[in-house]
Amino acid sequence: MPWKPPDRRRLRKIRDRLRAYYGKPRNEPHRAPLDELVLTILSQNTNDRNRDVAYARLRARFDSWDDVANAPLAEVEEAIRPGGISKVKSQRIQQILKVIAAETGGLDLAFLERAPREQALEFLESMPGVGRKTAACVLLFSYDRPELPVDTHVYRVTSRLGLIRPGASFAEAHEELRRLSDPDDVYELHVNMLRHGRRLCRPQRPLCEQCPLLRLCPYGAAQKRTRGDR
Repeated sequence: MPWKPPDRRRLRKIRDRLRAYYGKPRNEPHRAPLDELVLTILSQNTNDRNRDVAYARLRARFDSWDDVANAPLAEVEEAIRPGGISKVKSQRIQQILKVIAAETGGLDLAFLERAPREQALEFLESMPGVGRKTAACVLLFSYDRPELPVDTHVYRVTSRLGLIRPGASFAEAHEELRRLSDPDDVYELHVNMLRHGRRLCRPQRPLCEQCPLLRLCPYGAAQKRTRGDR
């Protein structure tokens, strides 16, 4: 059966079932976009624990982002080593800081709070290693702007639910989910879908029999048929 774009009512049903299962998370924007940008770069290809250790070491080693930008690359790399692929990430972080300084005359990204959406996304995505997910994290977590970051967990959950087109790119998935979501729901949906992807809707051996979304999920229905469940 060809894929048919869902409507907002379907996503609201999914939201409500996830809310009943996981609770309703609330965003507390921290208004520190540069911190969020570096943290998200450090999160690439690693887990939350390693990311947080790398970030804490970086902030302890250097007094300011200016110091990070102007430090010997080897010192930055050593500080963030626990986060993995530190050679690549250290280069990206320094390049990003230098691009921001050149473009804005400093390291203040406060303009992102009120910049037009396309301008804010274009600015962030122009930097090395920054794609739509990273840009969305900066805008959502820093200023509660209605962007729904799509990581591998959110992509897997929404793909199995039929919310995004099969084979859609991450950028397309981001735009489709943003279109479907009520602005006040994007943070809740991101967090609860992330939780769901980690706990139940796992890449291998998903726990469909425990899933609160089973009756709404084409993938789960297919799994039941495969097992011969009634």
